[in-house]
Amino acid sequence: MSISRTLRSDTLAYGLSILLIPLLSLLTPTFAANVASTPEGVKYVETVTSEGNALWLRDTRKPALYTQNFGDCLGSSLINVTRFDAAYYQDNMTVLFHLEGNTNVANESLMMYIGVFAYGEARFDLTFNPCNAQIYSLCPMNRSVPIEANGIIPVSQSDVAGIPPIALSIPDFEGQAILRIFANSTETEIGCYSAVVTNGATFSHPSAVGSVIGVFIIIAIAASFATAVYGNHVPTTRTHYAHSLSVLVVFSVFHHIFYTGALSVNWPSVLPAFWSNFAWTGGMIYSESMQNSINQLIGSNKGNTSIVGAAGSGSAADDLGGGFEISQIYKRSFAPALRQGSSSFSHQLADFHSPKLETHLAKRALANTTEGYNWYGYPVKPGLPLPGNFSGLAGTLAQENIPASNAFMTGFLWFLILIAVSAACVAAFKWILEALVKYRRIEESRLSYFRDHWTGFVGAAVLRTVVIGFFMIMFLAVFQFTYKGSAGVTAIAALVFILFFLGLSLVAGYAVYTRLRDGKYGIKRDRLHLAPAKKIGFVPWVELAYESRRSQNAEQGPSAVSLPGWSIYYAHEDPHRIHVHEDQDYVKKFGWLSARFRRTRWWFFALWLVYEFVRACFYGGAAGHAMTQVFGLMVVEFIALITIIKLRPFEGARLNALMVYVLGFSKVATLALSAAFDISFNLARITTTVIGVVIIVIQGILAILTLIAILIGAVSSYMSVTRNRESFKPRSWEPFRQRYFSHLEKTAPDVPPVKEPPPSTPEPPKEPYFRVASVRREPKIEDDDPDSIGPASSRNSVAPGRVVGSRPGSRPQTRSNSMWSNTMSNSHLPYDARPHRASWSTRDFNSYYDPNGHSNRSSQMLMSGGRMSRKASDEALKDQTTPGPGRGSLTSPAPATSLDVKKLRGSERMREDTLDERSSEESGK
Repeated sequence: MSISRTLRSDTLAYGLSILLIPLLSLLTPTFAANVASTPEGVKYVETVTSEGNALWLRDTRKPALYTQNFGDCLGSSLINVTRFDAAYYQDNMTVLFHLEGNTNVANESLMMYIGVFAYGEARFDLTFNPCNAQIYSLCPMNRSVPIEANGIIPVSQSDVAGIPPIALSIPDFEGQAILRIFANSTETEIGCYSAVVTNGATFSHPSAVGSVIGVFIIIAIAASFATAVYGNHVPTTRTHYAHSLSVLVVFSVFHHIFYTGALSVNWPSVLPAFWSNFAWTGGMIYSESMQNSINQLIGSNKGNTSIVGAAGSGSAADDLGGGFEISQIYKRSFAPALRQGSSSFSHQLADFHSPKLETHLAKRALANTTEGYNWYGYPVKPGLPLPGNFSGLAGTLAQENIPASNAFMTGFLWFLILIAVSAACVAAFKWILEALVKYRRIEESRLSYFRDHWTGFVGAAVLRTVVIGFFMIMFLAVFQFTYKGSAGVTAIAALVFILFFLGLSLVAGYAVYTRLRDGKYGIKRDRLHLAPAKKIGFVPWVELAYESRRSQNAEQGPSAVSLPGWSIYYAHEDPHRIHVHEDQDYVKKFGWLSARFRRTRWWFFALWLVYEFVRACFYGGAAGHAMTQVFGLMVVEFIALITIIKLRPFEGARLNALMVYVLGFSKVATLALSAAFDISFNLARITTTVIGVVIIVIQGILAILTLIAILIGAVSSYMSVTRNRESFKPRSWEPFRQRYFSHLEKTAPDVPPVKEPPPSTPEPPKEPYFRVASVRREPKIEDDDPDSIGPASSRNSVAPGRVVGSRPGSRPQTRSNSMWSNTMSNSHLPYDARPHRASWSTRDFNSYYDPNGHSNRSSQMLMSGGRMSRKASDEALKDQTTPGPGRGSLTSPAPATSLDVKKLRGSERMREDTLDERSSEESGK
């Protein structure tokens, strides 16, 4: 694998070396070609294919490989190169080159060195004398003669046979060409220029990708704003606003992607190109007029880009390309070989020399022209790193042509513009509504709450924008302190740092204090439980929870480990106080901070500001110390990931999924992979490029999921602002709308879900716990009553005291001798019914009662069982109707119903009739 990879890189380098053939041993001679122009002025060049057919090619076509921007890598070059480009055309197998410049040196003979590097390794180098290469403007170099050399060189198929097709199509091909110029009189370097080599394929498409991201962000802002201003009931509006997609989360995602480039490591070329698509979200928008104004403020003090690990343009970079040894430059005997090579090549191309084509080349070489070759690069501006160097924030900002010294002022100015635009948009929306109401385009009650409190919404929009840009401003300010640029810019950064840090800290602290000032905190003993769980349905996880909270959550599983500990609790003086999201005054004042968080996590905004500030300090304060940045931030991000997963602060499920899982994983994974780019590990650039592509995949998935979440949030916001309409379109979405509203009602209280008990299985019927083995009949009173008639006398079929049952060895009785058969045969009464006398006589009463109204005990003993039964019934009736003195009830009597009252009255009337009859008989006697 390593051998094949080495061979591939060598072939790539060989292809790059073809770009520099004109400067190796040559050449003013060129080969002849036919040039034609269309009536519109478009020029075409004729070439011949391998089959011998003529082929006309557009003169402005894109080369297969070409150099772009170049920079001074010496810092004090005596030669001012204004044009340095070369290009390889695969279609007609030619190489074009051009070199222009000037010097103040009176007269000096030179030696030139060309080095070609592909993916961090030297692939080709050559030292030659320009006089032998027939570059007469440098032979010798004179300030009175402008430096210029150009030509078109043909190459054969064998010369480019080693170039694989991937070298011409791989995005952000990492190549670099270095030109060094030495003075023969002093044998010292007097000029150094580095140019980047590319094939034109790149991940950088800020115009297209950045525009699409901008449209999606506008959608997110509009959806969030709509849910915030719609409705007159503040708690209900807050609930719907909390479930729209947070603009803070959207910018947090894009800030994470772009400002990953602030780590002071040597990035592969693919990453800064990819991050350039998100540069505007981080406030890095290039404006020529703005940069010129900032340059005037900064002056000549551009800082030192080497502090952040980048090789700055205009400063000495002796180790660029592995450096050089002057003794090796002048100890080689190149003159004979160069002279011989030049003569041979000139003789070979003598027939192709054409003054007409030289005139055409001169036209193509002109800069800032709409005709001819337009793929050349420009000298990079002061403060930018050398082309091909992508280290740290300086290398990331170089894609936007913004020097690191201008980073703070650029971001701060655009942030002020954003604040002004936010306030102006809210105010403009208010006056547009007023105009529509005035001209009766909308009802006067439409958005009345917003129109009456629009100044509060303007203030909330401005403050919310400040929270969104808090990380960016803090990082840029701290980075300015580390970079040590202009004193004026550093003073502005210090003032902005104090205003933002102290301002937001005091406001956030006051917001927390306002809610907690009427209560007190305490510490209590509480056990900490560790229980196995799963996240996202399948990811193994460990839940950490205190015992006091586990008892409130019905979904908690069994605990695996229990540890002693303490927990902090808060107790308010008024236990019936409304919660934070129902407090309309608090929502109006601090809803821009707490509205999106759960009822029990309303204070999370304070923790979030602390987290963002710590991140900004590591990114900006540790600039130039890659390992401190990487590993320090890894610890911070890992702790933040665990904490946010535990808290799940947002009320909306989409926000928790995006912020907690996707964004947190991307931050940790990106930092872990970025550690490989530190120069101390000295990984091959091809390996780092592969790792860079993996980071692009991770962050690309994060960006795509964010855009999808924005679309879903727009749909949910549309449902929220149409919640008062009976009709909803499209009608097929109505089930989703109802489900969404049910979800809002369920999550707004933020109480632990009650776990429904599993359906219980029906218990089997209980069997009796005893068994009847025998039955014995005891004597009854009716047996001794001579007046008893009917079936009672026939019940002697079973003698008293006799046991009826099954015994071992006994014969079973037949039905003819059973008590049931005898009873049924002698009476029509139901079984076990007792017959009584049909009428009563006065003698019966006299024997039952004595003259004084007391029962006669002696006569009572002689009475039949029927009379005793009647007296017992009479006594029971007395007890029910008129309880005696001192007689109480252990339990309160049940409320009487109408039926009970009727029965009671009937019993009283019967008793009164009986007593009246007795009194009349006694008086008659």
